[in-house]
Amino acid sequence: MLPVSEKQTVCTYTRDGIRLDADIYRPDADGEFPVLLMRQPYGRAIASTVVYAHPSWYAAQGYIVVIQDVRGRGTSEGEFKLFAYEINDGEDSVNWAANLPGSNGNVGMYGFSYQGMTQLYAASAKPSALKAICPAMIGYDLYSDWAYEGGAFCLQTNLAWAIQLSAETARLQKVERAYQALSGAARNLPLHDAIPNYPEVLKFYAVDSYYHDWVTRPASDKYWQELSPKTHLKNIDIPMFHIGGWFDTYLRGTLNLYQDIVARSQHRQQLLVGPWAHIPWGRKVGAVDFGINAISSVDKMQIAWFDQYLKGEDTGLLNLPPVWLFEMGSNIWQNFANFPSSQNKSYFFSSNGLASIQQDDGKLSLNSENENTSDIIVHDPWRPVPSLGGHAGIPAGMFDRSHIDCRTDVLTYTTETLTENLHITGNVIVEIYCFADKPNFDLCAVLSEVYPSGRVYNITQGYLNCLEGACLQLRKINLQPTCARIQQGNALRLSISAACFPAYTMNAGTGEEISKQRSINTQIITLTIITGSNPASKIILPILN
Repeated sequence: MLPVSEKQTVCTYTRDGIRLDADIYRPDADGEFPVLLMRQPYGRAIASTVVYAHPSWYAAQGYIVVIQDVRGRGTSEGEFKLFAYEINDGEDSVNWAANLPGSNGNVGMYGFSYQGMTQLYAASAKPSALKAICPAMIGYDLYSDWAYEGGAFCLQTNLAWAIQLSAETARLQKVERAYQALSGAARNLPLHDAIPNYPEVLKFYAVDSYYHDWVTRPASDKYWQELSPKTHLKNIDIPMFHIGGWFDTYLRGTLNLYQDIVARSQHRQQLLVGPWAHIPWGRKVGAVDFGINAISSVDKMQIAWFDQYLKGEDTGLLNLPPVWLFEMGSNIWQNFANFPSSQNKSYFFSSNGLASIQQDDGKLSLNSENENTSDIIVHDPWRPVPSLGGHAGIPAGMFDRSHIDCRTDVLTYTTETLTENLHITGNVIVEIYCFADKPNFDLCAVLSEVYPSGRVYNITQGYLNCLEGACLQLRKINLQPTCARIQQGNALRLSISAACFPAYTMNAGTGEEISKQRSINTQIITLTIITGSNPASKIILPILN
């Protein structure tokens, strides 16, 4: 490791004359070095140290590290408008960084979440100095990978983030009253306002308008397409190190970007998915300790990545498999030449109509029953099924949900005790034939591992907003991709409910726009699910042999 000089604070100007401020960390040594650039909106002193090593550590590895406040954030000038300026500003910043004193002209970018998005926007402009990036936990399609899932608004994460950004705007503008109201709301989310999906604190105090745009646009349209990195990356091909977490709310974006790029790339596309939430990246996520192997090695892996592509060193990286997935349960990393293609195996629902009352009534089996029955659950908005962990809730991760599965508004379907280990890797799909007594309803599906002690730990889940509610239809729920070993002696369980609040908005049953749904108008929804052989509701599991 090299000694590191004292941090410098410098600025550059965008093509339209806006000053952007940055902190620079340099090796205290002779020679020229590549530049690592992070562009972020939370105040550059934080530098994503919630998941990464401090910039000075990266500088000690032989890099000039630049942590920049994006337009309108931190001390940078201009108006902050969500993602709107990041293509041009990103290109300008890369070109500026490449020409810093002591730079060898090669630039890489790293960071997660918003800082991952700024990498994609900058890359879309094709600056010649940008040689490699490490986008972590991003939204490739902002509508389906970030704001909405299965047509349902991801309430808890979006609301928390909107309040955080608005509070920071109020702080920068020194609007004390707004800052106090928003910071208080951040600590106790206003989920029980008259219009819970669009609380008063955001209407009164939020300067940033993006939450209004997001919650009032429940279908993908030109707005979402113009804002999404997917639109701008169609002709882009540079080395990318994709980083995700099985319990990250944006995993869909990470995997969709990887799969799109790897199909046409001439460069190495490396993928790492750990048993992590958006924050933290460590051995314990939720209530489960995944062991020492789950401790993040991302910092060291990123240095190897940048040594290869920015310094031109043969690190041996190209001789290693490009895909690394953490298998939960065995708690070991599995490596692959490509994202694995698993063999699908279907487990069918069956019951005596009491799957909401008796946990031993609903069954998952490899053969469908000949006789059709129906299971009925009643969604009461006064006591909705609560969210617990998973990828969409706060906090995220694995938790014992046995107390939720005991509720009478949750259907449970469980396999027999497994006689051998079951390895699930990839996309999990649930197909349900159902209808309701209201024009609109929601479905939540949670796949869990059941232990002989009675503990039930969630593995993955999915959510779907269902239109034409009164019609008996096949409803297809895409669960979060996963990689897990189910231990011999345990069982698998699928839990079905009509709510998962506050991770997702609570469906009013009326079909009314979610930004206008008032609590007083929210209705009780009765949902009927058909089990048996014709039609056959089932879960489709990707089994890795």
